Amino acid sequence: MTTTYTTHTYPARPIPPETLTALRTTDDAGRPMTSFTDEEGGAPLRCCLRRSAPGERIALVAYAPLRRWAAETGAAPGAYDEQGPVFIHAAPCPGPADPAALPFTDAHRVLRRYCADGRILGGRLVDTDFPSALAEAFTDPEVAVVQVRAVEYGCFLYEVRRA
Repeated sequence: MTTTYTTHTYPARPIPPETLTALRTTDDAGRPMTSFTDEEGGAPLRCCLRRSAPGERIALVAYAPLRRWAAETGAAPGAYDEQGPVFIHAAPCPGPADPAALPFTDAHRVLRRYCADGRILGGRLVDTDFPSALAEAFTDPEVAVVQVRAVEYGCFLYEVRRA
């Protein structure tokens, strides 16, 4: 079962629990998970779509979001299949606490759009009015999934799929 919560019209999807279980054993780069205590806090956790608190056990793992999406949908992303670092809790967590929250909109973000076969359709830098930018991305009928990414490192934060 995939946990989702609504961001206005579209659901923001944390990394699904079954995928997290696999990543806590071996990440998408084939490496075992190594956890650590986050002394400072503030890491964007992709399991529960919130920032870590000081003292929490977390891990930085390689994750291939488009590859995982393609495996579910039959898409063939080809060269667009990439993996990158994501923070997760080192142990299972309950997932997002606030189903009405729009996560990680406190800074510039990039919305990267993909069609159903896995090809990239474009991207957009968002600095204000994140909900409208997300809704606008889905005005293109070819858009099947949007990845929300951090600008400063390009890291995947979460995906939004067409409803």
